[in-house]
Amino acid sequence: MPLVRLMPELAAQGFNELLDQVYRSGERHVGRDARVVIGVGKDAREAYFDFTYEARRDAGGNVIGVRMIGVETTQVKHARRLAAEQRALLEQIARQAPLPDVLDGMCRTIEELSPEVIASVLLADEGGRHLGHGVAPSLPDFYNRAIDGIAIGEGVGSCGTAAHRRRNVIVTDIATDPLWADFRDLAVQARLAACWSTPILARDGRLLGTFAIYHRTPRAPQGTDLALARVFADTAALAIERHHVEQARQAADAREKAARDDLAFLLAASTALAGRLDEEQTLQRLAALSSPVLAPLATVDLVEAGRVRRVATVAPTEKARSLLGSHTPAHDAEHDVVARVLASGLTEVARRTPTGPGPWRALGVTGYVCVPLADRGRTFGALTLLSTDGHSFDGHRVALAAELARRAASAARNARQYAQRATLVRDLQIGLLLPDLPDIPGAQLAAFYHPAGEGLEIGGDFYDVFARADDSWAFNLGDVCGRGAMAATTTALVRHTARAVAALLNDPVDIVKAIDKALNDRHAQQNNGFVTLVYGHLTPAPDGLAVQLVRAGHTLPLLLDADHAVDTVDASGGLLGIGRTPRLTARRFTLRPTESLLLYTDGITECRTAGTEHYGDIRLAKTLASAPRRPTAADIVRTLADDIRAFMKGREVEDDQAALVITAEASVQGHD
Repeated sequence: MPLVRLMPELAAQGFNELLDQVYRSGERHVGRDARVVIGVGKDAREAYFDFTYEARRDAGGNVIGVRMIGVETTQVKHARRLAAEQRALLEQIARQAPLPDVLDGMCRTIEELSPEVIASVLLADEGGRHLGHGVAPSLPDFYNRAIDGIAIGEGVGSCGTAAHRRRNVIVTDIATDPLWADFRDLAVQARLAACWSTPILARDGRLLGTFAIYHRTPRAPQGTDLALARVFADTAALAIERHHVEQARQAADAREKAARDDLAFLLAASTALAGRLDEEQTLQRLAALSSPVLAPLATVDLVEAGRVRRVATVAPTEKARSLLGSHTPAHDAEHDVVARVLASGLTEVARRTPTGPGPWRALGVTGYVCVPLADRGRTFGALTLLSTDGHSFDGHRVALAAELARRAASAARNARQYAQRATLVRDLQIGLLLPDLPDIPGAQLAAFYHPAGEGLEIGGDFYDVFARADDSWAFNLGDVCGRGAMAATTTALVRHTARAVAALLNDPVDIVKAIDKALNDRHAQQNNGFVTLVYGHLTPAPDGLAVQLVRAGHTLPLLLDADHAVDTVDASGGLLGIGRTPRLTARRFTLRPTESLLLYTDGITECRTAGTEHYGDIRLAKTLASAPRRPTAADIVRTLADDIRAFMKGREVEDDQAALVITAEASVQGHD
């Protein structure tokens, strides 16, 4: 019988043409993994075959027919694809791809391998009592919403029951199975007729979720179907377990971050408090640091000649500040919390308004913490934090307040000894003052430096530029935690270490790590806290200045391009001198003619007027952009210094300020 009559669907797929070709040419033809649609209408199915066509010859060698042999490879091809898809999913899991992406890819893979299938994953909650929607790309939204959060138990559909039994649940006909009694109408609405559910279990047997395969018509699974479900359920288990591990890691990171934030707060507070020149300024800064981080309202009271004087008040509004500032603590310890704490030297905490008269109702006070300020066992003042609606004190905040008060008391004592320390600093100035900037071919340099404190010429901020042996130049700018003699010696250590190792090492990252080691190798008594630093190499190039830059916990450098646009130069890196080797990366770029790089310390952006307004990053960027067109490095420094001076309105800065500007000189063509 002619093939076209036996299987007419093959006529349109090129088989007759191949038969004719082999018959005419007599040459053998081999086809691998040829796609064939067998059957017609609803009985049609896709299959793959390896075909061999060979000419049949008579005794005289004449072609009298063609022998065709077909070996079906559909299952082999599907197995290969299944293995490839599973490998891709495992690679996603190994790369820590988001769980929804992995599960969605898994469901879509199954649906592509078996077009009549609809796949779904439900995830168990932490208590193992409910199943929530995971992914189901082909199920309607109303269905996913309806089953989101279903209970785990006997008779709760296929998935709730499978999760309860911890084994496969096969429902071949939803319309008649009692497990679906409560969900039958929903299934009819979604046009679902069969559901096979497989529990997803962790290696220790914990329930992670369920993996379900739906069909539009009633159907029982074959052995291969169950094997496929088990493979993908195991794959889902790997993804979910990896997700849980990642969530646990993130939670641990969050706790660690909270601890780091506390440490950073205390370190920043210590830096700010240590920079004050007198006791009252230190205690005013203590109140400012306390609000709103620890409480919305804060006051500091001092004992002077047997009387209590309020020296600092912080509140969110001027009216609240006025009310707090006008209140004077009572002398009677029985009716006033400040008097009690000054008398006992013990912290007092309450979730109610303070006893005694005061503007508590008008301020909406709901609780308080009063912490003593002590110097060598003598209580000389008190820090009072007041909570309002929406705020409460916990043990964590109380502990932070106590530690902050302790540091503030120490800073206040140190402020009284400032004159002696200032004398010592002046003795150290010889050999520590910042150097003059060198001349670099193709570059302009200019610097701005304003140390905080009266009569001091050195501080915790520093910069340096020096030549290296390979015709390149090294530059750095940084900030040392704290000020005074120890900060000055730390500044010198960083600068001189950089100059020493720059002659021996080429990689800026290695040089910064050497500086970090030098800081960490100091004796504990010499350690003045962490250091932030920007270090880099500058090499004249035909198209400008080639820059390699490393940032170690410092403020982001700013780039002023030829179009007068300002952008940040980002490079990740941690603080130096904290006992843990920072992760550092070098940023490489070219400073093109007329472009400028600005390095600065946070003493510029964090300086503020008599109020609470900081100079800030936004104003700094606007000031940089306002420099003259094609500015020199000196133009930029002049513009910056003038704007800071205008902002401060004659007020002394509270922190050292330093800035270094590197400008690529314009070529002759550029000026033309």
